[in-house]
Amino acid sequence: MRTLLLSFIIGTTAMGVPPATFTGTIIDAECVRSGHASMRMGETDAECAKACVISHDSRYLLAEGANVYQLSDQKTPERFAAERVVVTGTLDETTRTIQVESISAAK
Repeated sequence: MRTLLLSFIIGTTAMGVPPATFTGTIIDAECVRSGHASMRMGETDAECAKACVISHDSRYLLAEGANVYQLSDQKTPERFAAERVVVTGTLDETTRTIQVESISAAK
């Protein structure tokens, strides 16, 4: 019985935490504090976010209401800058980073 229980615990741990979905807006770390209006590095919020990532070595984030998450993938969010998206991945609560499996436009 003890061996069976131990095998179950090890198997469950090895499977890890199942991915979750997060819906929010892709924003950059520079403008998350003050908004795009104060930075205005482009005519649109998307252009501003992309410019901040390039010019200020900023990072793309997911803003979900009051929650802001870092994203492990920094290439895919570029095409969704300033848009509402659904991110599927596993959240590391300690670092507030989502290990991204996929990003798609929110419907």
